[in-house]
Amino acid sequence: MDIANAQKAVDEWIQNHGVRYFNELTNMAQLTEEVGEVARIIARRYGEQSEKESDKAKDLGEELADVVFVVLCLANQTGIDLQKAFDKKLDLKTKRDHDRHQNNKKLK
Repeated sequence: MDIANAQKAVDEWIQNHGVRYFNELTNMAQLTEEVGEVARIIARRYGEQSEKESDKAKDLGEELADVVFVVLCLANQTGIDLQKAFDKKLDLKTKRDHDRHQNNKKLK
C-alpha cells in the first residue's frame, strides 16, 4: 500500500470505527508516547540496556506501525499529502546526500 492509500485507509478507519480524530495536540502526545515505546524496545533489544522479561514479547513492528498510524492521522487532519511530501523529501535527500554518504569514511 502506498502512502496515499494508507492515508485514505486511516481516514476510513476513523470514520467507521472512531468517533473523530483526536485533536492535533493529543495526537502529538500520542505520537511521542508511541515513539517512546519504539525507543524502549530498541534500547533494550539492540542497545546496552538489559531487556526485561516483560519487554521480550513486545513486537517492534507493531510499535512502528503505531507510529505510522498516528503520523497518518496528523497528516490527514492537517491537510498534508504525505505521499507528495515524502516523494519530495526522498528526491531532495537523493540529490543532496548521495556523495556525502558515499564519501563518508565512517560508513566504510
